Amino acid sequence: MPRLKTFSACAVSTVEVVEHLDSSRQSDPCQASIVFMFYGCEHDEQALYDWASSSFPDAALIGGSSSGGLITDKGYLDQHGVGLLLVDDADGDYGVAAGPLGDDAAQTAENLLQQALDNCGCNGQLPELIWVYQAPGREEDVICGLRRIVGDNCPIVGGSSADNDVSGQWSQLGPDGPLAEGLVLAVLFPSSPLGCAFQGGYEPVGPNGIVTGIGYQPAGDSGVVTGSSGREILSIDDKPAAEVYNQWVDDLIGPRMRDGGSILADTTMFPLATDAGKLDGVSHYLLIHPESIGKEGSLRTFCNLEVGARVYAMKGETQRLVKRAGRVAEQAGKSVEASGKTVAGGLVVYCGGCKIAVNEDIHKVPEAVAAGLGDVPFIACFTFGEQGRLIDRNVHGNLMISTVAFGE
Repeated sequence: MPRLKTFSACAVSTVEVVEHLDSSRQSDPCQASIVFMFYGCEHDEQALYDWASSSFPDAALIGGSSSGGLITDKGYLDQHGVGLLLVDDADGDYGVAAGPLGDDAAQTAENLLQQALDNCGCNGQLPELIWVYQAPGREEDVICGLRRIVGDNCPIVGGSSADNDVSGQWSQLGPDGPLAEGLVLAVLFPSSPLGCAFQGGYEPVGPNGIVTGIGYQPAGDSGVVTGSSGREILSIDDKPAAEVYNQWVDDLIGPRMRDGGSILADTTMFPLATDAGKLDGVSHYLLIHPESIGKEGSLRTFCNLEVGARVYAMKGETQRLVKRAGRVAEQAGKSVEASGKTVAGGLVVYCGGCKIAVNEDIHKVPEAVAAGLGDVPFIACFTFGEQGRLIDRNVHGNLMISTVAFGE
């Protein structure tokens, strides 16, 4: 039966954080089958790894940097925080593998999945869940590689590691230490059922159009390019994409249209989306965050799009983004309860862009998650990309929220 526990500390000094964590661990000894660890990007990730790997030598270790802080059941910690979620499940199996993404991220993902299965003695078996944490940029490739082995027969959930300002200071933490541009992957075979949920907290506002041009995207160092999918939208309805988007959002990025550049903060409440389909008659959307204006009015995003895709203008509200964290947690918890079990705790991914959008109200998110999961341990990281199962397919999106609820 899985039992969960969280530890956390907050200090500018990594040495001081480790001392606090170690004191908490010694005063409340516990075992762990797998450890999820998240931290602000300014901390010494090698020192954190050294402490965690020596403190829990028999546990699978996975995690990485989180944008501007993290959340546990004890509340919000700012950018100097470090948090751990421990899952003690002697009757379950948990395997982790990690490595650089390399030139072929899909093949890397496929190889690491096989390694993770081997590491827990479950080669050839289908996990109940695959959890990933990776450098931003090639999330769709990673999902493609994993899908070669498992299809969409088990959820692929996780996030893209993050820093405080999109300057590339993110890191990923795996069984052999920290990585800068890597992928860490865990396979979970718990002794009690899991529940998963993956949603966005934004609503369509009316305008929509067809993507008619995508910028060429190189595939690694091979020089191979494709003009059918990528993260730079050249045109929507045969007009410059940034121009169309700006019309949809009432001249929100008008002052930046001439010189281009980053529009990340401006567009957090006004993303694009594709229609992922309906569930129980309700439309679900996969969100796409516009990141910058490129040459000749292109629109760069944090998510791949294909020529021919219909994109919708979306809008968010602070309270909706706070409440959605609770609704996602509640949905995951109900999946556990439907199997006749109670919720033991949770693992939450909350987009770093949503964190920026809710601003000071981020302090209300722990309360919302607790209301959805119950009075149980949980941890939440803030990411620059989110992976999860939307309706019946594993996907990568932006400005999304996911929860994995563990049964006991």
